[in-house]
This record gives sequence, C-alpha cells and structure tokens, in this order.
Amino acid sequence: MPVTARLSRKFYERFGDELVNELVEWFNMVDSTYRGDLRELNELNFARFDAKLEQRLAEVRTELRQAVAELRTDLATQRADLIKWMFLFWVGNVATTAGLVFGLAHFQRP
Repeated sequence: MPVTARLSRKFYERFGDELVNELVEWFNMVDSTYRGDLRELNELNFARFDAKLEQRLAEVRTELRQAVAELRTDLATQRADLIKWMFLFWVGNVATTAGLVFGLAHFQRP
C-alpha cells in the first residue's frame, strides 16, 4: 500500500509550493523505486529459497525411499528367521509329544 509523502503547511509557506511539491514528488518517486527494488529482491530470494526447498525435499524423499526399502528387506529377513525358528519349535514339540505318547503307550502294556 503506497503512502504519499506530505509535508506541513509551514514547510510549504517557507519554501514555496512549487519547490515543496517537487520535493514531495521526488520522495514519492524514490519510495516507489525502493519498493520496486525490494519487491524484486524478495521475489529473487523467495525463488532461491523455493529451489533449495525443492532440492532438499527431493533428497529427503530419496533417503526415505532407501530407508523404506531397507526396512522391507529387514522385515523379510526377520520373517524368514521367524518361520525357520517356528518350524524348529514345532518339530521339537511334535517329536517330544510323539515320544511321550509312545512312552506312555509302551509303559501301560502289561
């Protein structure tokens, strides 16, 4: 929102309307120029920031994909190990149970 510079009436009376109006126009022109320069600088900085942000997001996405792939590999390995140990547990249980059944059946015969 542009702000127009104004000066007091005493200033106008002391230096004259023409000179003061010219000074006010110059202040407004300088203000407008600085605002335009500031806007351009802000746009450049935002573009730079946006580019860095996009680059870092791409890096994070890549790292996240790698981490997920490693996690899936680790989970698959854990699952295979778990299945192996479950099989060994059940084989041991079946062998023990069969031995107990055979032993009880063998000792109960007169």
